[in-house]
Amino acid sequence: MKNVILSVAVVATMSLTSCKNEAKTEVESTTTTEMSKEMAMTDLSFGVRGNCGMCKNTIEKAAHGVEGVANATWDVDQKKIDISYDDAKTDAMAIHEAIAASGYDTEKAKANEEAYNNLPDCCKYDLNMPMNQSGEAESATGSENE
Repeated sequence: MKNVILSVAVVATMSLTSCKNEAKTEVESTTTTEMSKEMAMTDLSFGVRGNCGMCKNTIEKAAHGVEGVANATWDVDQKKIDISYDDAKTDAMAIHEAIAASGYDTEKAKANEEAYNNLPDCCKYDLNMPMNQSGEAESATGSENE
């Protein structure tokens, strides 16, 4: 009888030990997945034309509308946007195109003309306005944005 009880106790202990190891493995794989997601994030800065706080809201909203964009902050003085995005879900050109569709020129995409014309008057920027990323004066790209 003592041998039967001892055998049951040994089997129960082994079962608990294996459950603990399985739980530990699961936690480790979750941590690895989270680290992989963080590693897929890409930071990007590029010029975007605009004038005011209303422009800032529209530009940032357009960028955030792209799946995979985690953060978007447009600087009204430097005419640039800083973006963090998951490069497994989107790419830089998709973000440029989304902002352009909202009515704002970027370095790689011209604004949708109808969207630009529908902007509030205070948001209708000079089509030759420099997109200044560094804080130093830069020349406008010229005729492609007219």
